[in-house]
Amino acid sequence: MNLVEEIMRLKEEKNAIILAHNYQLPEIQDIADFLGDSLELARKAVNVDADIIVFAGVDFMAETAKILNPTKKVLLPTRRATCAMANMLKVEHILEAKKKYPDAPVVLYVNTTAETKAYADVIVTSANAAKIIAKLDADTIIFGPDNNLAYYVAERTGKNIIPIPEGGHCYVHKKFTPEDVERVKKLYPNAKLMVHPECIPKVQRRADLIVSTGGMVKNACQHDEWVVFTEKEMCYRLQKVYPGKRFYPAREDTFCIGMKAVTLEHIYESLRDEKYEITVPEEIAERARRAIERMLELSD
Repeated sequence: MNLVEEIMRLKEEKNAIILAHNYQLPEIQDIADFLGDSLELARKAVNVDADIIVFAGVDFMAETAKILNPTKKVLLPTRRATCAMANMLKVEHILEAKKKYPDAPVVLYVNTTAETKAYADVIVTSANAAKIIAKLDADTIIFGPDNNLAYYVAERTGKNIIPIPEGGHCYVHKKFTPEDVERVKKLYPNAKLMVHPECIPKVQRRADLIVSTGGMVKNACQHDEWVVFTEKEMCYRLQKVYPGKRFYPAREDTFCIGMKAVTLEHIYESLRDEKYEITVPEEIAERARRAIERMLELSD
């Protein structure tokens, strides 16, 4: 059985679309109807003209798609596709912070569970976090769960960013160190450094460019060689978009276990059996939807 052919047949038969994140395996990127970062995928999810959305990403992304498309069937190909950072933030962290800073708006990274999104005033992604927070009429902001993105936003807005929970991080981006910066500068002396804002501040400060994965795609045209400080599969995406340029992963061991849990076989089985369907309780979905829609409004 040819899995790709079967996936294409089932997609047509069931009027399904495959949305995939930039960190997915190359063979999944190749069959996706749409590839992007969290903001691009959120925007795409609003305008999907399909009965079924198969989300080749992690669970919070599929939840976001379901929140934005309550009448559509949203499928996550495997339950193992989860985000460790999203799971770090709990509702009690938000409630404790609100007690200390009652007037501060709650701004949550899209990398959060639907349950916590319901307590947010606005959702952001790494692509629009600084822009949106700069627009808010408040000097103190409660922000979770990525402490490194909180640093990035504070640097660019001058606002008092209260990170929750303490130590919230992405384990993939936390692997990058200043020593990696020195090593790759020697290895690739003509390359510039493209760094995700989930990296630690010491790495951010050495970057030529700090952007989301969508920003990497948009800005890679500016130079011929790049060292990429994010999940290693991003290099595959960039190489496809810019075949004449060179992209080097800053480390070979930076892979997201949750993203890599999704395989072609999982996508085939998901389409065939319409599993695993994502559901979000309506009360949570309604509140989270308001915060996500506010992000989309403020991003324009």
